[in-house]
Amino acid sequence: MQTKRNIKETQTKPRLTEIQRGKLEVYLDEGNLSKAEIARKLGVCRATIYNEIKRGTATQVKKVNGQRIYTTKYFAATGQAITERNVARSRNPLKVNRVLDFLEYADRLMKENEWSPDAVVGRALFEDKFLREEMVCVKTLYAYIDLGLLKTRNSDLVSKTTRKTKTVHKARKNVKCLGESIEKRPQHVETRDEFGHFEIDSVVGRKDKEDDVLLTLIERKTRREFIFKMDGKDADSVNYAVETILESFGELAPKLFKSITADNGSEFSELAEKFQESMGIYFTHPYSSWERGTNENHNRMIRRWIPKGTAIEDYSRSYIQSVEHKMNHLPRRIHGFKTPHEMFEEEVKRLGDSA
Repeated sequence: MQTKRNIKETQTKPRLTEIQRGKLEVYLDEGNLSKAEIARKLGVCRATIYNEIKRGTATQVKKVNGQRIYTTKYFAATGQAITERNVARSRNPLKVNRVLDFLEYADRLMKENEWSPDAVVGRALFEDKFLREEMVCVKTLYAYIDLGLLKTRNSDLVSKTTRKTKTVHKARKNVKCLGESIEKRPQHVETRDEFGHFEIDSVVGRKDKEDDVLLTLIERKTRREFIFKMDGKDADSVNYAVETILESFGELAPKLFKSITADNGSEFSELAEKFQESMGIYFTHPYSSWERGTNENHNRMIRRWIPKGTAIEDYSRSYIQSVEHKMNHLPRRIHGFKTPHEMFEEEVKRLGDSA
């Protein structure tokens, strides 16, 4: 029973081992066993034996008394050498030497622009910068980084995000809302079908001292973000920042800004009073940050360049503008690896053409 079990387990092996080849050569030279009996002794199927004999059979030439004598037989060494050659040929050589231009391109974008491997590969395909065979996929690019084949190291990459199981949240009752509830916001705003609907929030630095504050305003459909450095976290500063952004678009502003959704922070207490005649102003349920999910996700991205606990006043306005530029020029999978800047400009152009 033990022998039969071993035969069954090894019958699926496509090739013999080096030791088995040596035994096969001895059995064949002795000539006492049939191919079936040899297969049983070696614990393989007969097809494997026939294939191995065919593979390892060679013709040798010897001179005896001036005459050439040809001998054809199975040689274990020949079978082993041919098998090793075939195995080596069947393995794909490391592709790195054939994609050096792409890897240089990827290194530059990951280190200088702080792009993820996914953004690098997706953008390269979107712009047709390389043929498929001239680049590698996202998984392989990560593997090359792990192997140390690029200048970029894992420590240089953007932190990986984790996603939690979606749960049903219930809004807290009996808490003051600063204006029109998000429940009354039109459905097409929720689905992002229409351009011109924004989410607004503030990002603080040091909480133990007076500090500047960042206002973040992001368009829901394109993910285009505006980052404005304010002197404080108060309603006047917020109103001034929003007005400045609106004025930068001139006559297009009324068409571009259709609504803003904020939380119930005190700095947004005058938004409805100030802007409700020109656009819809909606407020999320208290303690319900997920209702401005796009804004929250982008605020976390800002922390790549402005870590929590650091003073906002220590960063110049030009540096804040560079952060905004990086965010808006980062290719997004959700946009087919177009950037938020490109998507936003396309929408603004449509508004201008329709004017």
